[in-house]
Amino acid sequence: MIDRRRFLHLSGATCLASITGCGVTRPDSSHSAHVVVIGGGFAGATAAKTLRMLDPGLKVTLIEANAHYMTCPTSNWVLAGIKSVRDLCFDYRALSQNHGVDVIIGKVNAVDAAQKTVTLQGGGSLHYDRLIMAPGIDFVWDDIAGYDAETARRIPHAWQAGPQTRLLWRQLQAMPDNGLIVLLAPPNPFRCPPGPYERASLMAWYCQHYKPKAKILILDRKRGFSKQHLFIQGWRRLYGYGADNGRIEWQSITDNPVVALRPENTLETDFGDRFTADVLNIIPRQKAGKIAHLTGLTDDSGWCPVTPLSAESTRMPGIHVIGDAAIYAGIPKSAFAANSEAKACAMAVVALLNDKLPQAPLWMNTCFSLLSPGQAISVSMVYKLNSAQQIEKVKGAGGVSLKTDEASLHRESEFARYWYQSITRDTFF
Repeated sequence: MIDRRRFLHLSGATCLASITGCGVTRPDSSHSAHVVVIGGGFAGATAAKTLRMLDPGLKVTLIEANAHYMTCPTSNWVLAGIKSVRDLCFDYRALSQNHGVDVIIGKVNAVDAAQKTVTLQGGGSLHYDRLIMAPGIDFVWDDIAGYDAETARRIPHAWQAGPQTRLLWRQLQAMPDNGLIVLLAPPNPFRCPPGPYERASLMAWYCQHYKPKAKILILDRKRGFSKQHLFIQGWRRLYGYGADNGRIEWQSITDNPVVALRPENTLETDFGDRFTADVLNIIPRQKAGKIAHLTGLTDDSGWCPVTPLSAESTRMPGIHVIGDAAIYAGIPKSAFAANSEAKACAMAVVALLNDKLPQAPLWMNTCFSLLSPGQAISVSMVYKLNSAQQIEKVKGAGGVSLKTDEASLHRESEFARYWYQSITRDTFF
């Protein structure tokens, strides 16, 4: 079991060399090359910054649709009043000023892999030598009849932070004291596997203090979920889980899935069961971001297959895919994993631009989940390539929270705050 303080220390900006397990050799021939990065989240922003750190002579352009990035990590904290939406907001000035990344705020219209060009909406194009795609997620809107992007304007998913987070927060505040919150959790794979259950925890905490007769029902399209035993243990102690008056109830609907959204915030299942909510939070099935599909980088799963060694697409050479959109079998879709994948990818890209083979990387992941504002649980892991070039866990590394006494859970909540400060600084500054 890796010591958690040491794990967090290694996971910051100081671990750049440790991701590949060796030091970084300065390149000698990539200075005239141009790398374009599409998407400015934890994966894209980290990749752009790391490329410039590895090779200050490399031209790096980051294209991002929004001038500010709202972090999904800690967005659930808004629902317990721990953070405001404004606290989740970061811009790209530091990447430009501190690292020399050329930042273009705009949308990508098309990618021509054969000509190695990126065309922007409104005109203009860029030529690249290597392209890194970090398009994040999109939603599968035809999964539930009656629920689409337009309906989400009033029945939020809040799985992309910002206005959706505010909407869910306002609905929670306006709910009757004896209201019912129904949270529909998505099927695998999806962004932030423990996220729906942290959200339920913090909504339960809010209700305990401000809506004392309210209840949360989690309808889950899976048979189990990340850190399940730790969440349920915390829910029993904090929110009476399993008791008649428990504040949280979890129900697997794998064999009786929700098929339709009916009027008055009602979900209908395949067998005709109906669940009517005062606050309805539907987290849709997910897939890779739109530009990945338009470019032809996705397979039948809706995600982007890559060669783990370099993050290069198996469908289009010269294009690398990182973050939530990519298939890194065994590694969850999380901000920490995206940050780690980005660093490994940047190292591989610099090597390839210098006609060298990428070195086998290590990837790291850790994820903290709040049970309440003062208590948290976590999971951490280190991954490597095996002899078959498949991703596997490093034996003896990482693990889940072992101690569940209040003092230990409180320390975990402090670690969660420090982690967020660390990873946002490592990504955007």
